[in-house]
Amino acid sequence: MTEAIGVRRRSLASRVVGRGSVVWRMDWLLFGAVVALSAVGTLLVWSATRTWSSIEPTGMAKKHVLNLLIGLALYSAVAVSDYRWLRTYAPVLYGIAVVGLILVISPMGSTINGHHSWILLGGGFALQPAELMKPALVVILARLLAPTSEKGKIKDRPRASGLALSLAAAGAAAALVMLQPDLGTTMVLMATTGAIIVFAGIRKRWVLAGVLLAALAGLAVWSLGLLKPYQVARFTALVDPSSDPRGVGYNSTQALVAIGSGEVFGKGLFHGGQTTGRFVPEQHTDFIFTVAGEELGFVGSVTVVALLGVVLLRGVRIARMCGDRFSALVSAGIVAWLAFQTLVNVGMTIGIMPITGVPLPFVSYGGTATFANMTAVAILQAIHLRSRPM
Repeated sequence: MTEAIGVRRRSLASRVVGRGSVVWRMDWLLFGAVVALSAVGTLLVWSATRTWSSIEPTGMAKKHVLNLLIGLALYSAVAVSDYRWLRTYAPVLYGIAVVGLILVISPMGSTINGHHSWILLGGGFALQPAELMKPALVVILARLLAPTSEKGKIKDRPRASGLALSLAAAGAAAALVMLQPDLGTTMVLMATTGAIIVFAGIRKRWVLAGVLLAALAGLAVWSLGLLKPYQVARFTALVDPSSDPRGVGYNSTQALVAIGSGEVFGKGLFHGGQTTGRFVPEQHTDFIFTVAGEELGFVGSVTVVALLGVVLLRGVRIARMCGDRFSALVSAGIVAWLAFQTLVNVGMTIGIMPITGVPLPFVSYGGTATFANMTAVAILQAIHLRSRPM
């Protein structure tokens, strides 16, 4: 009896951690980089928000940890599931995200920090549907652009109808987000769409036509005055932020001061003057990289960027190892999304990108953004687990 119980225990242990198990086959480097970024982000959020309240200086950090725990729970559930269900339910996921965006611009939507992008849930929690649209758009585009079979033959390139539907899906999502208005998220959605379309292998003339149309659309948006005055000012301030250091150039100027003051090794965690004095707005979300620059210095900032680079490189590796086009497009879309968002966030703090207000993946404070990011890397992990030989 005792011997039988011991055999069952060894059998259970081998299924959990033995060779060929989920634990054995996981991409631990990807997971480790995400955990490390989350840990660093928690410390930076704590530093950026601890002076807000003398009663509960760790309040925002505790809420951020709660969001991370929920995100890790989502990660665990998605990572061990069969990613192929995404293809089946892609239209449903996209539809839910669209409904959320419509609700935001309805009377149910709420304005927080000047952005009408939220649905209040009560208890201090809020939902940002634009963040949910990011993974939903990646999945629906991958489904529409993945090659289909015709009379027993597998098409190497997506159909023209698939491309047209993809552009329509992306355009509808971007239009709803711009109505909030949220230029930063719109840029992320458009960049992700472009990357997936190119990776899908459409003909070069279609790519050139798409670039031309995008340029004409951007010119039309600018010339017709569809951008808000403050959004136009942010683009013009990119050229010379010192021209109006107390106005539209304030954020850029203070961000550069904060990062530059950190020098090589930083002033030390919780010892940043710019951070403590809250000279840089939204330092726990959009400008959290300035906290890393001031308090952790060049070394700490490079470490954060390097960890993000690990996540992106592991994503590229997973995309290259995929056994089917759908999973490859999903992986490529996730990498493009996270890469472009990282470029915009870090770039705007060092003065090479306009101030558009997007969080730094896995580092910035946030609820819905954290859930979306964790779900994205969990999908990468799920694809990896089923692409790697047992």
